[in-house]
Amino acid sequence: MTNDLGKFLSLILRHKPEEIGITLDKNGYANVNLLIEKMTKYGKNIDLVTLEELVITDEKNRYSFNETKTMVRANQGHSISLKILMKECRPPKCLLHGTSVSSAKKILEAGISKMERQYVHLTDDRLTAIAVGERRGNAIILEVATEQMYLDGFIFYLSDNNVWQTEKVPSKYCRVIN
Repeated sequence: MTNDLGKFLSLILRHKPEEIGITLDKNGYANVNLLIEKMTKYGKNIDLVTLEELVITDEKNRYSFNETKTMVRANQGHSISLKILMKECRPPKCLLHGTSVSSAKKILEAGISKMERQYVHLTDDRLTAIAVGERRGNAIILEVATEQMYLDGFIFYLSDNNVWQTEKVPSKYCRVIN
């Protein structure tokens, strides 16, 4: 049941808050009490203890509370129009992007696009990149020359759960490493 609640929470906080009749503030936060009330009315029985467990145990650290735990948000991956405040940072020399074989071919021609999301997601962790790539078959790991991108004027952000993000990655900065 918790897995179903987690998927539903992701849907609401990242993509469709209107599904249960809530709105997110400009920083992507939902009021905890209203979220619990509306999810329960929708048939997804949840309480504060369960919500806290979902936030704390999420293996990708997708969610965070504000300091008083009265508001909760998804840290990134939104398809709705809002901008989560993130730290603008200088990236390391290289970051990784996991993808499928068919997508890798397209990326090497056209670059990495954000698709339905607001940013391209990159990682410094090889296992994370592999896991992301394996969602659609055999994983291909791309190394992205992020330091050069930064020097060329691209802006990078680091989310609260350590996901590196940027608007786009042109193909000239990508190379297959596996």
